[in-house]
Amino acid sequence: MTSAAAARGRAGSVAAARATLAPRPAVDVRNFSFAYGRRQVLRNLSFGIERRSVTAIIGPSGCGKSTFLRSINRLNDLIPGIRHEGDILVEGTSVFSPSTDLVALRQRVGMVFQRPNPFPRSVFDNVAYGPALNRLLPRRDLPGLVERCLRRAALWDEVKDRLDDSGAGLSGGQQQRLCIARALANQPEVLLMDEPCSALDPIATQRVEQLIVELKRDYTIVIVTHNMQQAARVSDCTAFFDRGELVELGETERIFTTPAQERTEAYITGRFG
Repeated sequence: MTSAAAARGRAGSVAAARATLAPRPAVDVRNFSFAYGRRQVLRNLSFGIERRSVTAIIGPSGCGKSTFLRSINRLNDLIPGIRHEGDILVEGTSVFSPSTDLVALRQRVGMVFQRPNPFPRSVFDNVAYGPALNRLLPRRDLPGLVERCLRRAALWDEVKDRLDDSGAGLSGGQQQRLCIARALANQPEVLLMDEPCSALDPIATQRVEQLIVELKRDYTIVIVTHNMQQAARVSDCTAFFDRGELVELGETERIFTTPAQERTEAYITGRFG
């Protein structure tokens, strides 16, 4: 073997070793495409979402952001006539595998929606409902779990004397944090947030943003937002979608200061979108 060939062999071995040692993404998107009937919405998406981080998905209306988010926990399955190609893996397991239990998947991948949607139940029952239904722990342990989740959602001090009151009686910001506590109670690995602050006032928005930053210590968070200032404040990585394609993905600071793609810069600077 020549010295050049030997060098190439060593380089290949090093590259293979690095690939082996590279951490597996929490969410691994592989050539994923999605359509509503004949309308193609997402095209050949391939990227990874790091665990215990906040990834923001930005882009103009209709670019497929929310469709992608709902593909991760297969909420799109509720819509007739959909089709997809490629795959999405959560912690190494395909969400589209025939053996996937959708209830278990949506427990592992929690969802917080654009508008707060508390159950027509008490504050306590909103948080305890999922764990009780899924028998995640004995009923006697539910009060402790409810308190822990409300504390994690920065809501306990505001509602600890109102646990028997209806969740619908809380303010909008409190309702959204209640919905976050409800999602956390199912012990998810990934937390999806679809425009979680769009219906909130600035003070409530600030509380939820602070909460997102705190929660990433223990959860992988993917947030869809039209608010680019919000993406810059809370996220570690940002993905820019346009016309169903992933145009650019990178560290948030770089995306917002020195984007590599002209389309990204045009969107961020307000020239379209």
